[in-house]
Amino acid sequence: MAEQTAFPGSTGAPGAVSPGPPGRPAEALPDKPDAAVVRDALGVGIAVGLSGFAFGVTSAGSGLSLLQTCVLSLLVFTGASQFALVGALAAGGNPYTAAAGAFFLGVRNAFYGLRLSQLLALPRAVRPFAAHWVIDETTAVTLPQPTRRAARIGFTVTGLTLYVLWNLTTLVGALGAEALGDTDAWGLDAASPAVFLALLAPMLRSPMERVTAGLAVLLALTLLPVLPAGVPVLLSALAAPVVLFLMGRTKRGPDPEGPEDRAAPRQKKTAQREKEERHP
Repeated sequence: MAEQTAFPGSTGAPGAVSPGPPGRPAEALPDKPDAAVVRDALGVGIAVGLSGFAFGVTSAGSGLSLLQTCVLSLLVFTGASQFALVGALAAGGNPYTAAAGAFFLGVRNAFYGLRLSQLLALPRAVRPFAAHWVIDETTAVTLPQPTRRAARIGFTVTGLTLYVLWNLTTLVGALGAEALGDTDAWGLDAASPAVFLALLAPMLRSPMERVTAGLAVLLALTLLPVLPAGVPVLLSALAAPVVLFLMGRTKRGPDPEGPEDRAAPRQKKTAQREKEERHP
């Protein structure tokens, strides 16, 4: 029997869930066939997994050996951090600084894990292995699913497809780097970010999300020429608290009630209490 467990915070019929970010109203979503979940997960896994070729070429072009390139994809397996690391090394950056930037860029996966652990509710023995697949793409596929069963299928199919393809295409890219010649001329390092932006764009539905994304892009592009590789991306996260602060101030606005209006109910209660004490 198909599991139809509703996620925490869901409303309506079994399987209904509010999958969006905190603060959005809960919406009842219809059940989704397993085949549809698998189709969506395969689409994301294949599309992004093929961009591992770009990482293999870029990594080999930055001076890493075939073994180092493949181990990065096998053990690190978070595309943006891998590209940040080899990009910083290719630019002549210190290896420790490059590794630190890649590490802090990958910290976002820990926050994904906090959310996914509640939705998936996997057995304790499986969690350490599943944690290796907590990345941008698996999170993007898992969160919109209406039931826990659909979320688990989406997470598993996306993670497995992407992990296998990413590592295979990394190997092919690293082996074929010499045949391509000047790897910088191909611009392959932009392939993975472009794919992720294509996945992210449809999820920006509210004006606040669009403004936050636009400000983050502006910050990253402005800081890119003056800061080391990887740092502008980290600082672009400041767009979120800035937008929240500005929108909070806009919504509050001026206090429609003066101090006298707020004090009137208290004075009325005090007068009523004194009257009751004088005339018990």
